[in-house]
Amino acid sequence: MLVCGCGNWMHTEGVEERIGSDGAATWFVRSECRPCRWWVGVDVPAGRIDGIVDRLMWSDDARYRLDRVPPYAVPAFRELVEGFARTRRQRVITYELIEQAQTGDVVSWDPDAEQRLSNVPAAVRGMARIELERTAVDRGAGRVTVALMEEVKARYFGMAAQRDEA
Repeated sequence: MLVCGCGNWMHTEGVEERIGSDGAATWFVRSECRPCRWWVGVDVPAGRIDGIVDRLMWSDDARYRLDRVPPYAVPAFRELVEGFARTRRQRVITYELIEQAQTGDVVSWDPDAEQRLSNVPAAVRGMARIELERTAVDRGAGRVTVALMEEVKARYFGMAAQRDEA
C-alpha cells in the first residue's frame, strides 16, 4: 500500500476509468493521507492496482451506475456485484465488472467483435456492450459475434427509420 511522507497509510478515495488517446484503458486512482490531508493521484494501466488500492472500491463509472438502481434493489445489486468481485479477487468494481456479474460472466466475445466494439464512441460503448450481451444471453448464445452486432445495429437503426417516416 502507499505510505505518505508522514509515515501513515494512504487510503484509496476513488478510481476513475479513462481511455487514453491511444485507446488504452487506464485508471486514475485517488488516495488520501487522512492525518495530514495530503492527496495523491496515480495513473495506472487498467487492472494494475497491486499495492495502490487498499480495499474494495467502486470506480466512478460503476458508482454512477449504482446510483441509478432503484433504491429498493440497491442492497441485492451491491451484494451480487461485490460478491462476484470478491470471488474473482478484484479490488475495483468497474462498469464492465457489473455487466459480468449480471450475466454470470457467461458471455464471451469474438476478438473481431471486441475490436469492433472498441470503435464505438466511449460515451455509448457501455450501453452497447450491455445490449449485445443481453441479446446473446436471451438467445442462449454464449458468444457475441460480429453477425450479432450487425443484427442488433440493424434493429436499432431500423427502429429509428420507422419513427422518422411516421
